[in-house]
Amino acid sequence: MENVELQTPDGARIAARLFRPDSQVATARAAVLIGPAMGVRQEFYRPFARWLAEQGYLVATFDYRGMGDSRPRELARSLKGFEADLFDWACDYDTAIEALRAAAPGLPLYLLGHSLGAQLPGLLRNRGRVDGLVSVAAGSGYWRDNAPRTRRTVLYFWHVLVPLATRLYGYFPGRRLRKVGDLPRGVILQWRRWCLHPGYHVGAEGHHVQQAFAEARFPVVAFSMSDDELMTERGTHALVDCYRNAPRRIERITPQDANVGRIGHFGFFREQFEATLWRRASELFHGFQSFNQEMT
Repeated sequence: MENVELQTPDGARIAARLFRPDSQVATARAAVLIGPAMGVRQEFYRPFARWLAEQGYLVATFDYRGMGDSRPRELARSLKGFEADLFDWACDYDTAIEALRAAAPGLPLYLLGHSLGAQLPGLLRNRGRVDGLVSVAAGSGYWRDNAPRTRRTVLYFWHVLVPLATRLYGYFPGRRLRKVGDLPRGVILQWRRWCLHPGYHVGAEGHHVQQAFAEARFPVVAFSMSDDELMTERGTHALVDCYRNAPRRIERITPQDANVGRIGHFGFFREQFEATLWRRASELFHGFQSFNQEMT
């Protein structure tokens, strides 16, 4: 594993990691960028990234600005005054794509997006440089599309906790509240607006975002977990349909499919799924390559 520091066009410092296969980059099968979920550090994806590298992929992970290793040291205790929104995070995603492209010239580049990491790719400038997206436990964040367990408390979260805590602290103090994690003020308030709109991001942001998603042509395969405590299958359909001009499909996965008792929103990345869910993701990357070759 190699630690890499990236810089976005607007000067933000982004911490990333590169996982190289045992063989030389020139013989790698493809490049894979893992897009993190809201409030989740890149460290969480290390076992999966390392395993993919062992399968012959060149893999990168990163932290959005203000998160994890991309959080400025002087803001270790508080994100008050730190300016960032979800468009900035899409810019960070773009920067990671450019860096991975530079490290793996000529190789197909695939995204594996976890939750938010599969919601942002339609916003990317580098949409045309992406060869496929595997979406894991992702869907529309519109509150009515949340799973029943989450839906029971989410309106209190959005209408009471988020506005009050953000106004009081100047950012969302998720670590203190044991909710999501610390988030910049611009991120949490924009995310709130998305989650309260029936159309989620393409509805809340309007035509330019709808058009951006419509311009995405890379194939999309979404893993929808039947026991996801946050996302529903309906929400996954709503998200996937935002990529309306892209080849797309949903694969519904149950714990029984992987011979386990539970998967949930975060379970895919546990090492116990090496031989099942991880292997399936690797097969999808190979399938994307065949699909794109047929299209060209």
